[in-house]
Amino acid sequence: MTGSGADRDRDAHGRAENARPRDGLGRPLPHGSPGVERVEARDRTPDEALAEAQDYLDHEMPFHAHEVLEEQWKSAPDPERALWQGLAQLAVGLTHQRRGNTRGAASVASRGADAIERYVAIAPHGIDVAGLVAWAQAMTGDPSAEVPVPSLRS
Repeated sequence: MTGSGADRDRDAHGRAENARPRDGLGRPLPHGSPGVERVEARDRTPDEALAEAQDYLDHEMPFHAHEVLEEQWKSAPDPERALWQGLAQLAVGLTHQRRGNTRGAASVASRGADAIERYVAIAPHGIDVAGLVAWAQAMTGDPSAEVPVPSLRS
């Protein structure tokens, strides 16, 4: 049944899932290769999600940070959804930048900055929104330049 999806890896809810191992930047590796551990899907408080995402960023694993932030985005209350989505997009932008995809990096980081910018005045959960917007703008301005890992909190 090739092409029907019946031969794809599926999670406990029946959703398609790629079980191939991945490298630190989330690129699929051949089956049987050693890869990095996947992000565990679980409920996290905003503080836990930010701490875990920052740890992944600090270890040059922005793809994994994105997975944590995306999970938070999907479970966040409506007033915070755009914030978490934007944070996830910033991590994706960094992933693209680290993979050498400068066009993708600039595009996604710009969308992420636009999404979080409206939260600058309130900086929910101690997130350094202004600093992240400035970081994204710098990366967008020159996505091929060496960029430091951003700090999610002040």
